Amino acid sequence: MANKRLTQKDIAQLAGVSQATVSFVLNGSPDNSKRIPQETRERVQKVIRETGYVADPIARRMVKGLNRILGVFTYEPAFPSAQADFFTPFLLGIEEAAQDLGYDLLLLTGAGTPRRIFGENVRLRLADGCIILGRQFESEELARLVAGDFPFVAVGRRDDAGGPVPYVGGDYVTGTRALVDRARQFGHSKIAYIGLNQGAESTVDRWSGFEPALGDATLVHSRFSVGGVPAETLEAILESGATCAFFTELADAIGVEAAARAGGLSVPDDLSIVVLGNHIRAEEHGRRFTSFSIPREAMGRAATEMLVRRVENGAAVEQVLLDCPIVEGDTLGPVSSQNSRIP
Repeated sequence: MANKRLTQKDIAQLAGVSQATVSFVLNGSPDNSKRIPQETRERVQKVIRETGYVADPIARRMVKGLNRILGVFTYEPAFPSAQADFFTPFLLGIEEAAQDLGYDLLLLTGAGTPRRIFGENVRLRLADGCIILGRQFESEELARLVAGDFPFVAVGRRDDAGGPVPYVGGDYVTGTRALVDRARQFGHSKIAYIGLNQGAESTVDRWSGFEPALGDATLVHSRFSVGGVPAETLEAILESGATCAFFTELADAIGVEAAARAGGLSVPDDLSIVVLGNHIRAEEHGRRFTSFSIPREAMGRAATEMLVRRVENGAAVEQVLLDCPIVEGDTLGPVSSQNSRIP
């Protein structure tokens, strides 16, 4: 079914039934149900689930047969307050671009727990294409999207999944490298790294930018996990002799900074802290952490524009990374020769 949208005729061929039978199953009225044997009905429904087919709610009578609806799917809840500051900028960018391009948006919440794009209630094809958000994607679903004919764009870099994935992401490798270079310019030669270094592509990209950029500096302490007791993390960093600590998660950095203050230490005079990716709630905690900026709104806009190119023109797969410039915070400073805790 490559390069064309599925029709009832396609479903009929795959299920080995007539197109009228498919229509009866989709209609779902009691009279129709009596006409179709249970085994036949289940076979048709199975094909519908596996292909993601949904009968269009309105005839595609507009230019090029489009409903002018773009789907937005998130693997994590987009609106709870705990995560709203992460997803909202993406959604703002998506909404702005969709409005400019003359498209409506359809929020797809998925089926089941955990969320899935494909399931018994899949409604992808109510939209002309879909933008997919999530820190980490379900690999089988991504491969299915790549192999299928439905236009989609991922927000965030994604490795190949049986073929190249169309995406708009942030250039975390370059952003991380620039922060390591800045720390070295301030004289930091003993550095700690707190956070994951494998898993989601965005996590791998941070580590890929960090490790090669060390140069003649030394990674004296690493903890490839998130969370933990801030006081214990701080103690391990200080015992290693590190003068600068890089964190992949803001929450970890906030906890260690607070533990440092509670112990009479000053950031950045006694310990510099860098966070690999900004977070708009960071300043609620009284510090402007040195970081790089993630262009979330711009990523949402660019992903929407890319999707519309794919929907309207069948554009080839594009993969775009946007710059992540340094955020000059107040938690990275020079190594002081008067600092008594430096070995």
